[in-house]
Amino acid sequence: MTINEAPPTVSGAPALPSHGRLRPLGLSEVTLRPGFWQRRQEVNRSATLAHIEHWLERAGWLGNLEAAPQDRRGREFSDSEIYKLLEAMAWELGRSPDPELEERYRAIVRRVAAVQQPDGYLNTNFGRPGQQPRYSDLEWGHELYCYGHLIQAAVARARTFGTDDLVEVAIRAADHVCDVFGPDGIASVCGHPEIEPALVELYRVTGDRRYLEQARLFVERRGRQTLADIEFGRAYFQDDMPVRAASVLRGHAVRATYLAAGAVDVAIETGDGELLNAVTRQWRNTVARRTYLTGGMGSRHQDEAFGEDFVLPPDRAYSETCAGIGSVMLSWRLLLAHGDPRYADLIERTLFNVIATAPSDDGTRFFYTNTLHQRVLGTEPPAGTLVPRAASTLRAPWFGVSCCPTNLARTFASLAGYLATSDDDGLQLHQYAAAEIRTSLPDGREIGLEIDTDYPVSGRISVRITETPDTPWTLTLRIPQWAGNATLDGMAVSPGQARLRRRFTAGETVVLDLAVRPRLTAADPRIDSVRGCVAVERGPVVYCVESVDLPPHVPVDTLRLDASVPPADGGGGVVASCRITSPVDQEWPYLAPGPEASVKSAEVVLRPYHDWAGRGPSTMRVWLPAY
Repeated sequence: MTINEAPPTVSGAPALPSHGRLRPLGLSEVTLRPGFWQRRQEVNRSATLAHIEHWLERAGWLGNLEAAPQDRRGREFSDSEIYKLLEAMAWELGRSPDPELEERYRAIVRRVAAVQQPDGYLNTNFGRPGQQPRYSDLEWGHELYCYGHLIQAAVARARTFGTDDLVEVAIRAADHVCDVFGPDGIASVCGHPEIEPALVELYRVTGDRRYLEQARLFVERRGRQTLADIEFGRAYFQDDMPVRAASVLRGHAVRATYLAAGAVDVAIETGDGELLNAVTRQWRNTVARRTYLTGGMGSRHQDEAFGEDFVLPPDRAYSETCAGIGSVMLSWRLLLAHGDPRYADLIERTLFNVIATAPSDDGTRFFYTNTLHQRVLGTEPPAGTLVPRAASTLRAPWFGVSCCPTNLARTFASLAGYLATSDDDGLQLHQYAAAEIRTSLPDGREIGLEIDTDYPVSGRISVRITETPDTPWTLTLRIPQWAGNATLDGMAVSPGQARLRRRFTAGETVVLDLAVRPRLTAADPRIDSVRGCVAVERGPVVYCVESVDLPPHVPVDTLRLDASVPPADGGGGVVASCRITSPVDQEWPYLAPGPEASVKSAEVVLRPYHDWAGRGPSTMRVWLPAY
């Protein structure tokens, strides 16, 4: 199969639909400059990639490629972590070539290629002597899921480098999938969606419609109850009803968002408006009823799943890091399809309050789940400890299920590909970060921008035009829903989008000012678990109170926030007026209603939620009872 050579101006886009309302700009067009996101991207490159590679070797998951079947280690899906690391490496090499990283990448690819079977099959957990037969456990085996991540790694390499051994391995695997699961093959699906968006992206790279048709088959088969029922119900696999019939995302949150992303890809490439409308409806209802303030998704621990509408308890928030990444993937695809800034709003919220929260500052520890209320002091696992996925109350170096660290790595490496888009008439900025942009419109007109900002510390975004045609074009800037007093070049603009269409001059600067200041937020009263509570936000960032910022022996659960006093910047964070109560232990915790005893006033400092637990064990909460 010959790889279509992508034009340099689109090199490195994580998702590259053939058409839609907007065209994504890739890593060759957008470069992050020093600031909030560039620092995280550099930590990812300098520390996280090596940390992941170390643990893949130490845990034996890379070693599975050479190990005898009886010596295989790790869970059934551990092959996928190798592929996500390769994807992260591919994006990083596309962003900034490095001989040492290139050799590490190639060494792993050689090990992967060596174990692929002649018919394209590739998995260390099935099909060998002493193992279960191929595709004998579609509910839990994750074979197709692993192919999905293999293919996405190859797509990243193809778009930033061209054809290499990994790309050829992935094409052979995809051909195998089409042979085995095609119209005349196994009429079922994988228990964990992921192959669907991967196959569509491979179609976009190669032009081979067989991959698109196979992705379409997988989406259409979903919900036909081809998978065995389980204790959580078929909704866990999204196999309870067809994608077109569903009104909201349900079941396992990562599975649901990956499937929805793949369904959008299929809908765009096949012109299936009904399917696109179905996923759009599901996104809208999920955001309105099943999403945490942080953008996190999933409120049930037992099955890592969405709860019922408005069941969003902060202390039981699962909010898996991978579900946040799946949400970004889905919202980005819908943004490209529709151009609606609401999708970029959710991406921003999720990036700052889930994606940025999960890793430690040094990029070597991670949250798997992202609670909004930590009731007891956490325990920091030792540096060499592998912990169960949700058992760590503080960031852990590695997990028995380590999907989140590798998922974060590929997301940070490709992050510049989520900032901006273009269309026939101009350029759109969706996420604000210090960056340089240089791109060409479809008619060949070249545009260059330099974005200077310390966002989200402040809300000033200066956009300097560095290159522009001598004809008019449109610069579009997203105005977040929380930014009620925004100005563009001194003129008031409303939440949504602000457009400037004119003949720009090289050297001129456009200034967007967003009102980044502390504010109180209340929840829909149907969210019972936080009724009567408020949260503090500042710009796109959710804030929290930690016990390390309180006087000794004052639990975070004794605070009551005075909602009549606006929070203000101060103390290295946001200062809120609170009361500290002193509950008295009772033999029976249910009493007649009455005033709380022993109340004293205090000014309490809240800090960004994405920084919590960075100063050692602490208790924490986002939602505070108001009075």
